[in-house]
Amino acid sequence: MSNHEIDYQLYGEEMQFVEIELDPQETVVAESGSFMMMDADVQMQTIFGDGSQQQGGGLMGKLFSAGKRILTGESLFMTAFTNVGGGKKRVSFAAPYSGKIIPLDLFALEGKVVCQKDAFLCAAKGVSIGIELQRKLGTGLFGGEGFIMQKLEGDGMAFVHAGGMVIEKRLDVGETLKVDTGCVVAYTGRIDFDIEFVGGIKNTIFGGEGLFFAVLRGPGKVWLQSLPISRLANRILRYGGPRRKEEGSVLGGLGNLLDGDGF
Repeated sequence: MSNHEIDYQLYGEEMQFVEIELDPQETVVAESGSFMMMDADVQMQTIFGDGSQQQGGGLMGKLFSAGKRILTGESLFMTAFTNVGGGKKRVSFAAPYSGKIIPLDLFALEGKVVCQKDAFLCAAKGVSIGIELQRKLGTGLFGGEGFIMQKLEGDGMAFVHAGGMVIEKRLDVGETLKVDTGCVVAYTGRIDFDIEFVGGIKNTIFGGEGLFFAVLRGPGKVWLQSLPISRLANRILRYGGPRRKEEGSVLGGLGNLLDGDGF
């Protein structure tokens, strides 16, 4: 294996964090803002990009590799945590919102996983965190994640986070799964990702489920989330505005019931 070999343990249910155990000189690389706590002999260092060997040589190679992260909405910099002590040390990273942390053994997953742009949490040093361009026009325009997704490559452990509950599905050759576009968290490299129009005038106008499905075809693994952060944010914004004038009245409660909001 070319990547650092790290051990880990997950804690919590709805608000999880992952504790990484580092042997001397082992390093884990994390997204800025995900750090929770660490032992005294763990050294923190800000680096360009992901610190993998795939960045290329020289300053320009590192700048190019780090600059690709801007396209996924992430920072130019990441943070490396290295055990500079004599024994095993621990460092922990927390998920940014309610949901689950998904451990991905890239060695067992044929070396590549594609995930939504903001899913990556941390990984063993050597794992390449790059971009995956959607080659199909329709997928890029209507697939929920745009043309650019994150790509994790290597043979070490990586960790991504998702909203709500997470389910892992294994698809056989040619097996197809239709999913809400926002519910796709990650999939392995051989999965074919496309979009499909829902169809039907009533479904389009009154369905309330969007105009497109994400269509995933095997072989490979797919990870799905029950609560995309975009769906949660939209619901919070919907109820976060000024109080309705009818709130607290009998007629107001009846009106809320009729429009589906309940009492």
